[in-house]
Amino acid sequence: MSFPSFRTRALLYAALTANAIRPLPGFRAGVPSFFAGWITTELAPHWLAVTAADAATHLSEKRRDPVALTLAGATAAGLGYLIHQAQRDQHTAEAALTAALGAEYGERLDRLPTPADQRTPWRTLVNPFHTFRHPRVPIRVERGIAFGPAGRRNQLDIYRPAEDVENAPVLLQVHGGAWMLGKKEEQGIPLMQHLAAKGWVCVAINYRLSPRDPWPAQVVDVKKAIHWIRDNIASYGGDPDYIAITGGSAGGHLAALTALTPNAPEWQPGFEDADTSVQLAVPHYGVYDFAGSTGTEAATQLRDLFLAKWVMQTTWQDDPEVYEDASPILRVTPDAPDFFVLHGAHDTLVPVDQARQFVARLREVSKRSVVYAELPGAQHAFDIFPSVRSAHVVRAIDRYLHWHWNQYRRERDPATP
Repeated sequence: MSFPSFRTRALLYAALTANAIRPLPGFRAGVPSFFAGWITTELAPHWLAVTAADAATHLSEKRRDPVALTLAGATAAGLGYLIHQAQRDQHTAEAALTAALGAEYGERLDRLPTPADQRTPWRTLVNPFHTFRHPRVPIRVERGIAFGPAGRRNQLDIYRPAEDVENAPVLLQVHGGAWMLGKKEEQGIPLMQHLAAKGWVCVAINYRLSPRDPWPAQVVDVKKAIHWIRDNIASYGGDPDYIAITGGSAGGHLAALTALTPNAPEWQPGFEDADTSVQLAVPHYGVYDFAGSTGTEAATQLRDLFLAKWVMQTTWQDDPEVYEDASPILRVTPDAPDFFVLHGAHDTLVPVDQARQFVARLREVSKRSVVYAELPGAQHAFDIFPSVRSAHVVRAIDRYLHWHWNQYRRERDPATP
């Protein structure tokens, strides 16, 4: 089989870049558009290097294809635009924090970020998958700890500082995967490694998956993990009274729903009296509307074409209350904890309108802070591995979490410096 011509390769690079800049819309086109756009957008520097190297090799040949070279030039310009857009997200996230918390929020951080802190860490992005095997920071990771009876689906990993700590803030990471796929080792790694190196104790969990275990097994397991954290995390240096929760996609849905339904007895079988509240939630590109209450076509299609068959195993027409109870946007109360919601403007799996409406509802009802960062050009799953964008997002979450942690300590003990 012959190797594809340079023109064919140039067409592929151009198509991937065009889809990343302007993804294909629609429920059925959303999945392939996501996979192509996500890899291209978050690995834009690598695609740019590949495109440039391929074009340079072709220029060294005697017979040159001007059409293919033009395509390669347009692709390089598009990839440069994507890289610039990702770098701008540090300003987008900072503007969101300042708008919601006030310009003086930085006074409650341990220290203000320096220009060096804000720079893109290019050296660590050369091999973005390296971090899954070998953390770039000195931390300890303890894996496979049971928090429930469901075997591997009820296990958790703990990321904590290399040095022993006491009463450290705790972050609970909930993986995504359409409530059917995924595991604790695959998501949230850059954020957990970053925070563990800065003194946090981070917990990543598995939970039971559909269709083998239909809803509400997933949220029950998240609450079960919080119950375990309350009882056991002090042994690992964490503060059992301070738990933040985060997650992406299905994990963002579970994080938001868990934060909004503390101590719900129907989702705490056998541990009804346990405290499953959290202090704040940081959902990424989450699903906030199971019931179609937002009135968008995308939410209705997700409900009827996917959730009914694979996750809920009942239809909305037969049991609307199940869908309504599982919708974070319908569970917002004045006592909702603080939220930092992040979503990509180019998300083709969960259109950004869900996040906008969820944030609007939070701001209308909740008495606590609500930060919303809408990231231009970002697809679904933008934080899975280290990238230009995820590096800046991790730092923004770091600032928000430390702002909240310091405020919490000050409220608990006014003498805290």
